[in-house]
Amino acid sequence: MPLHVLRLVLLAAFCTAAFTTYARTADDKPTAAEINLFRRDNLIAWCIVPFDSKKRGPEERAAMLAKLGFKHFAYDFRDEHVPTFAAEIEACKKHGVALDAWWFPNTLDARAKQILDVCKRHDIHPDLWVSGSGGPTKNAAEEAARVKQEADRIRPIAEAAAAQGMKVGLYNHGGWFGEPENQLAVIEALKLPNVGIVYNQHHGHEHIPRFAELLKKMKPHLLAINLNGMQHDGERRGQKILQLGQGQLDLGMLQAILDSGYRGRIGIIGHTSDDAEARLQDNLDGLDWLVPQLQGAKPFRKPTPRTPVPAPKK
Repeated sequence: MPLHVLRLVLLAAFCTAAFTTYARTADDKPTAAEINLFRRDNLIAWCIVPFDSKKRGPEERAAMLAKLGFKHFAYDFRDEHVPTFAAEIEACKKHGVALDAWWFPNTLDARAKQILDVCKRHDIHPDLWVSGSGGPTKNAAEEAARVKQEADRIRPIAEAAAAQGMKVGLYNHGGWFGEPENQLAVIEALKLPNVGIVYNQHHGHEHIPRFAELLKKMKPHLLAINLNGMQHDGERRGQKILQLGQGQLDLGMLQAILDSGYRGRIGIIGHTSDDAEARLQDNLDGLDWLVPQLQGAKPFRKPTPRTPVPAPKK
């Protein structure tokens, strides 16, 4: 057997073993309070502004979210959306959708200050999701320097956010900054109560074998967990973004979240070039298919996605 195939087989076996805990006994089902974690009014829609083949504007987007039952929305934007910042906020208010998070620049630059200003004028207090990158460090001294560098970068953002009653979520988006242990080190260096973590499963395929362990470490700081269909080695095999319910590991990862005791926001992502409504609905259908299984129900027919399911690369 080729070495790369053997590695995949061993990884699959390890991950499957790590997630066998979802098969609870009849007397050990999740409570109603636990399952409420996945109720519609606790879900937050994410990655649907620049990722939408229909190019919806603020009014159309807010109406679509309300139609799907979303009460919470995380706003990601590109330069073309800057002129409609205020319209986005007003449309969300009109349709009863809270704009609870905002994709934020990596430094407190002019665009960042513009976002803070529009939030202040419209009296909203979204969490600010801030990412970073960076290659691996080579030794302890370099690691300590990187932690300080990143803490120094985040501090002005966090202080400005605190002045407006906002939190900052460190967003795993790959690289050094995308590693949960590194984010925890930055939080420890900052010692600011309004800095937490936003964890994205689609940026964490390499974390699958220790997902439950990472949840335990991150839990005191978690602001949101954004779900994704998860496969063994999914990103490398062309399945980085996958509909919920289509991944082999989805049920076990939901169970790990329940078992961790986390009870915050759960993100449902678009993040493809498809119709954002269809993509969100696919993920909602997948969640509706998975949750009864967490409660011990036998799975009914797996939902058929409206949007394309990426085929795995060999």
